[in-house]
Amino acid sequence: MVIRTDQAPDPRQLAIITEQLGRAPRGIQAVAATDGEGTPLVLRMEPIIDGKPFPTLYWLCSERLKVVLSQIEAQGVIKRLEAQLLEEPEFLAAYHQSHRDYVAQRWHYMTPEHRADIERLGYASLLSERGVGGIGKWDQVRCLHTQYAHHLCGDNAIGQWLDAVYGIPDCLP
Repeated sequence: MVIRTDQAPDPRQLAIITEQLGRAPRGIQAVAATDGEGTPLVLRMEPIIDGKPFPTLYWLCSERLKVVLSQIEAQGVIKRLEAQLLEEPEFLAAYHQSHRDYVAQRWHYMTPEHRADIERLGYASLLSERGVGGIGKWDQVRCLHTQYAHHLCGDNAIGQWLDAVYGIPDCLP
């Protein structure tokens, strides 16, 4: 079970996130999704950390999901997906929409201070052109983890495909 949230991590969640990452977290805006037990699955990240754009808006922090997605990636699914995108115009159009959704969400969650910093540092066009996980070439699939993190918080065609083919939510409490 996946629950979309939009809250700062509570002390219990912060301890879990620290354990998941193996270090103290930084740059977290919110816990964006949890499982049915309240364990963080996805973190929404600050757009700028240490004066540089953070490559992804949504960070998959769930160990369980990372293992499942790594096993799927190891089967060569990314190349299969990229071929399918080229063969199916509707799938490709939906995937491009996923990137547009991601960019829109990134800008939606920026504070006026973030926007001012991004403009001042010259990153506005970069953050408007880079899609899911910082992808510049929107016909490519770089990482299932970033795709799935976005899927749990937005509109992501790759995540929808993963759920349909692999039933990923079934691994969650």
